[in-house]
Amino acid sequence: MTSRERVLKAINFQQPDRVPIDLNGMRASGISAVVYDRLKRRLGDDSPTKVHDVMQLLAEPELQVLERLHVDVLPLEAATASWATAEARTGVRRRLFGGLEVWFPPGTRISEDSDGGWLLHRPSGEAYARMPKDGYYFDFLRPTMAGKIDPAAWRPRDTATDEELRLLERRARQIHEDTDKAILGWGNSISLVGLSWLLSDNITQGALDEWLVMLMAEKETAHAMMGRYVDAVIKCLGLYWQAVGGRAFAWGVASDDAGTQRGELLRPELFREMILPHYRRLCNWVHANTTWKTFLHSCGSIYQYIPGWIEAGIDILNPVQISAANMEPERLKRDFGGKIVFWGGGCDTQRVLPLGTPQAVRDHVRHNLEVFAPGGGYVFTQVHNIQQNVPVENVEAMLEAAWEYGAG
Repeated sequence: MTSRERVLKAINFQQPDRVPIDLNGMRASGISAVVYDRLKRRLGDDSPTKVHDVMQLLAEPELQVLERLHVDVLPLEAATASWATAEARTGVRRRLFGGLEVWFPPGTRISEDSDGGWLLHRPSGEAYARMPKDGYYFDFLRPTMAGKIDPAAWRPRDTATDEELRLLERRARQIHEDTDKAILGWGNSISLVGLSWLLSDNITQGALDEWLVMLMAEKETAHAMMGRYVDAVIKCLGLYWQAVGGRAFAWGVASDDAGTQRGELLRPELFREMILPHYRRLCNWVHANTTWKTFLHSCGSIYQYIPGWIEAGIDILNPVQISAANMEPERLKRDFGGKIVFWGGGCDTQRVLPLGTPQAVRDHVRHNLEVFAPGGGYVFTQVHNIQQNVPVENVEAMLEAAWEYGAG
């Protein structure tokens, strides 16, 4: 069975020959460039290490390494489509704080501040993110004073450039024709619970509080804003569909971190009233106009939202944060198995992967596969990205266990 066939079976609730494996299929299933470099060298690959996601310092894994790790999915995203196939030395070389030399995407602009930290710059020269000295990733720079949301002035992006569409089309064709991997597309997804993230242009504190108040106190305005947002995303998805078509099996339509470690951000009743209708409209459009499955990323404890997302038409849920309240694998499989695809939940990245022994990691992965895998509807990946402080031996143990025990 090819990787593409394996993934298609799994997401259609059929039992594949083994559970599909994802590593770096999206920006929440990736691996730190530092840990990845150690991992691939243990496999005998000493090629230069590229950075896929600059903010999070995630690696751009080589196809030959992914083959060795039995990975079945490749990402499709315009921002990194050309970098994925380029030679490392066409990028920007820089030595990380720990000493590893990596290659950032072409055009990356990094400077050093007075404290030895790094500043990440826009093409205009403006610094918009900072990583402290010896840090693991960048954080957005934020001013001290909170900004004011202007509902009337806000207009979401509703188009894609010709260059973006050409990159997507070319990369999708290359993956589809030259590999057997399944393609997961991503670009211009919605974030309705966290809409303040976009309203503040990623740099204003206080916007989340203001947005949550609007959902209760200015409902008509909030609905109008979310409606414009969904309109814009649908326009972009229409362009992406023309460029990519059915080469991708799914598209990331939402990245909406709607839960904390202990519970949901909104009362379920408010979520159903204010948020769910807009999800339903988006999913209805995708299912009526494309062959894509709808893919949702939301961290945290989101158990009480899952029934609504299923009703609205969300097909795939990631990262399945099994360490959060009410997100135990047994509970999720019992209540939602066969109704939504679980893409994640394979290994807890808060405690088990960074702190456990390799054997503890193997046992943990085996248990989660025994719960999630029966009957299909499951793709293995860890809960969110593998951080820089994770022992490489534990990553090896996790991926080996996923391949070994995923075969049933």
